[in-house]
Amino acid sequence: MNRQADPFVTSGVAEHFALLGPPALSRSTVDRREPVRGDDAALDRLWASGRLIDVDQQGRASVSPSGTVLTSATPRDEPRPEGAVLLGAEDEVGYWARRVVVEADGPEEIGPQEIGPRWQDLRQAGPLLTDTDAGLLTTAVGLLAWHDQSGFCPFCGTRTHAVRAGWTRHCDECRQEHYPRTDPAVICLVHDGADQVVLARQPTWPPGRYSVLAGFVEMGESLEACVAREIAEEIGVSISDIRYLGSQPWPFPRSLMVGFAAVADPSDELIPADGEIEAAHWVSRHQVRDALAEGGTAHGFTLPGAASIAHRMLEAWAS
Repeated sequence: MNRQADPFVTSGVAEHFALLGPPALSRSTVDRREPVRGDDAALDRLWASGRLIDVDQQGRASVSPSGTVLTSATPRDEPRPEGAVLLGAEDEVGYWARRVVVEADGPEEIGPQEIGPRWQDLRQAGPLLTDTDAGLLTTAVGLLAWHDQSGFCPFCGTRTHAVRAGWTRHCDECRQEHYPRTDPAVICLVHDGADQVVLARQPTWPPGRYSVLAGFVEMGESLEACVAREIAEEIGVSISDIRYLGSQPWPFPRSLMVGFAAVADPSDELIPADGEIEAAHWVSRHQVRDALAEGGTAHGFTLPGAASIAHRMLEAWAS
């Protein structure tokens, strides 16, 4: 790392900006109904009036061309299955999700020239979904993934089972209860306080794909300290003026992306972390604007997709 600086000190050169709207996967309208998760009678009523979202093993649901997640009526004559999870309710309609196993292309997959529902994941469908559907599908994907990975008690190894409408797993052997886990990660847009921003790429990404920098929060670390550490580790520069921008659930499989902006000196050499960052460059505001106007690609780089908070951050800075 080049010069040392206190990342919490304001440099006086920071350009303040805010997200232009909530990130695509941060939108939601349903009431999660946490108080009734242990009330069997209330859950039975929500099941009887419910709508069911099927999510396949790749985290995809059937989505209409207009951006609506297709649901089916819950089987009212059947008891609530253990694998069904309550996502919430709206206008006394309960919304539930379950895992289904389908062929690789999905039971309703269609050709590119046909019109109809497609099995899509949140990266594909997220920006197109309504606020209600974005919240429902984001919750469903993350919660079902947690169930898939939490079948056994980490204390005694006994198989666990779902309770409280899918929001808890219980171990009958050691009586432990386990809850859905969220792993916090920071994502930071580093700019120079004027008209340049740092874009970087990981070696595993598709050719030309660039984004802002991100990393997972470590045990005992604050969000702001993680921002400063990750930037120093990934591109070798010091930052100041760390400011919170917003957050977005990122259920791949269970992250929460917490967005920040920070300022760095463009005269400092960018030193990409070996094996983690393939390349990093200062990019001008007009280049980012051009890429946004051209559907995400211009000047030899491609920006992150519209479902990500990174896209929202770059859009806000560019504006």
